[in-house]
Amino acid sequence: MQIDIDTNAGFCFGVTNAINKAEAEIAKSGRLICLGEMVHNHEETNRLSQLGMVTISYADFEHTHDTTVLLRAHGEPPRTYQIATENNIQIIDATCPIVLRLHKLIQANAQAHPNAQTVIYGKKDHAEVVGLVGQVHGDAIVISDEAQIDRIDLTRDIMLYSQTTMNSHKYNEIAEKIKQRLMDTTPTASFQKYDTVCKSVAQRERKLSDYAKSHDTILFVSGANSSNGKYLYTTCLHANPNTHYITCADDLTPQMLKNAETIGITGATSTPKWLLQLIADKAQKLSAPNQS
Repeated sequence: MQIDIDTNAGFCFGVTNAINKAEAEIAKSGRLICLGEMVHNHEETNRLSQLGMVTISYADFEHTHDTTVLLRAHGEPPRTYQIATENNIQIIDATCPIVLRLHKLIQANAQAHPNAQTVIYGKKDHAEVVGLVGQVHGDAIVISDEAQIDRIDLTRDIMLYSQTTMNSHKYNEIAEKIKQRLMDTTPTASFQKYDTVCKSVAQRERKLSDYAKSHDTILFVSGANSSNGKYLYTTCLHANPNTHYITCADDLTPQMLKNAETIGITGATSTPKWLLQLIADKAQKLSAPNQS
């Protein structure tokens, strides 16, 4: 049996950068507070917790004073920075540069076109989307599927953005539907779509399909609550029906490897490479008796 780890899998730049900053601060101070879950992967957050990282909620953050807090890669609304100033909190800002550029784009366009609607394609309660909506003080419409297009005022100009980790194909599809609905309802209204899906995420989608097809079985590793993981898993599943979604090495069973000569191990942009290797090692052990 051949077991292969996808070289394109693993943390994106933004997550890697945030974790590097967290580890550096922990090495210096022995402890670090992080606002919200660092990454949507329990195995990695548990590792960071054991190193000395403490995760707090937004409610806790409002009552935190005189300390240092790391802001993760997802990005934050302006209110978070305001609270930090009021509470004498030193910020380690690990916002992904791509997300930060999107913040500035949304702000600039809203100021330049005050009568247009800001529409965001994404998960309403996702940390990144909360930060995006905050750039226009909550005055944005969030949609995640075609049925929610009815939330948009089709008599006004529209500026459409996507959460950076959404499926690029679905974003393009829903953008075309919004554009058509707007033209049918108000031909004089303008529509502007911004390509804000992270390029590394879009490239992963394209490469992942070929990777999944080239193996008998795929072990897709991701946190249970990762939006990016769910999208990429679906990409794998469509390309290879013999794809299994697992969150940790304990999820792996011999049945998943049955009758497979080639095993591909891949994951989301929130999946650490050390976890992929751990699962590869277990897969090797489980398959060893069958190799004799």
